[in-house]
Amino acid sequence: MFFPLHLSDNYRLKKIIIYSFVPLIIFLIGFPRISYGQKHLQIENLPKYDIKPYHFGFALCINKMDFAIHPEPDYKDTLFVIQSQPEWGFNIGIVSNLRLNNYADLRFIPTLSFGDRILNYTLNNGTSVIQTSKKIESTFIDFPLFLKYKSKRLNNVRAYVIAGAQYSIDLASQAKKKDKKNDLVKLKQNDFLYQVGVGFDFYMVYFKFATELKMSYGVCDLLKHDNTIYTNSIDKLNSKIFQLSFLFE
Repeated sequence: MFFPLHLSDNYRLKKIIIYSFVPLIIFLIGFPRISYGQKHLQIENLPKYDIKPYHFGFALCINKMDFAIHPEPDYKDTLFVIQSQPEWGFNIGIVSNLRLNNYADLRFIPTLSFGDRILNYTLNNGTSVIQTSKKIESTFIDFPLFLKYKSKRLNNVRAYVIAGAQYSIDLASQAKKKDKKNDLVKLKQNDFLYQVGVGFDFYMVYFKFATELKMSYGVCDLLKHDNTIYTNSIDKLNSKIFQLSFLFE
């Protein structure tokens, strides 16, 4: 019997819960500080910081890379189930910020990203069910461009939302590698993603610190279709990346 190719319901539910509650937790952490600032007069740190036309900094991030799998609807061979298993990685980036007005900035943050993803396959060889995994390692150079829309500053805290697009080059891509023995799952080198996120700016005495949550969704089919059981079952394979960033500006 052939089962549809999709993520398990329990795994999908866990991801929905995690991605739904993390922004809420960040908000609850930041809200007491905002409320406290409204009731108690505080000295404003870096009062002229947001007047500067541009400024720079760096970003340290942790990411969780995943795939959005679109199965081949008419594929009914020896493959039962395929699942994507996300893995944790990290990013290092350089922040460039251009002030547009009091509430909007244009940001360019070239980043070096490291991460892994695993595709788990359940196969039927005719006599038994076999489970196998294909680990895909990636090293990206990312070129994201964001529009940052900020709230009114409350003492030393400011909330914001971001949206933008990103072009990524995978330096670890094996799309051109020929290896018939191992049946590698190969990804194309180039990808385009759109991104949305939320964050909080905290104005310290000597610098501005920010925490930011961001989701990235790829629009390109990354899979190189090379006529193997590991690729024939997939119609499209898109990137899906969660990222927690700590920015120092």
